Amino acid sequence: MTGRFISLEGGEGVGKSTQARLFAAALRERGVEVVETREPGGSPGAEAIRALLLQGEAERWTARTEALLFAAARADHVARTIRPALAADKWVVCDRFLDSSLAYQGGADGLGEDLIRALHAIGSEGFLPDRTLLLALPEAVAMEREAIRDAGRPDRFGARDPEYHRKVTATFRRLADAEPARWRIIDASGEADMVTPRLVESVSEWL
Repeated sequence: MTGRFISLEGGEGVGKSTQARLFAAALRERGVEVVETREPGGSPGAEAIRALLLQGEAERWTARTEALLFAAARADHVARTIRPALAADKWVVCDRFLDSSLAYQGGADGLGEDLIRALHAIGSEGFLPDRTLLLALPEAVAMEREAIRDAGRPDRFGARDPEYHRKVTATFRRLADAEPARWRIIDASGEADMVTPRLVESVSEWL
């Protein structure tokens, strides 16, 4: 079976991490060899950068500094984890990838897509997922889930105000609409075990 690179995207509280785990398990049940990974992180170097990005005060880094750190982490992640897995015909399921940088730093922080894509071209040679699954929820539901998940201790991104997160969500939607061949929008409502089959269906032509 040919290796495939699948990224899961979406704003805070939509269930990406839970669904990445359940989706990978569902693929394994179908005989697929899967590597689960995440961003920022996914390789030793990228995990070290993750700690810098997620810890500390909300304004610890400028938007440009964040964009550079994410691009550096992604470059190591692609080179050390993702490309080797695909070369071995494994599937890679990744919790966030480039599109999160486009939505957060490019969209909500106002840096623009061109700058983020330029950094990605330098660091990761413009490498993109075969398919990107956007988990979508109404804002109120996502906020409720986020509050339960964070238990009053959000990371630097979760702590930002609701308007920031609305900009993130709007950018994700715009990205999905602009590139329908790669993106699929997944209804993330309901219990977790109701959502996973929707993810599997979105890649059914490769199974």
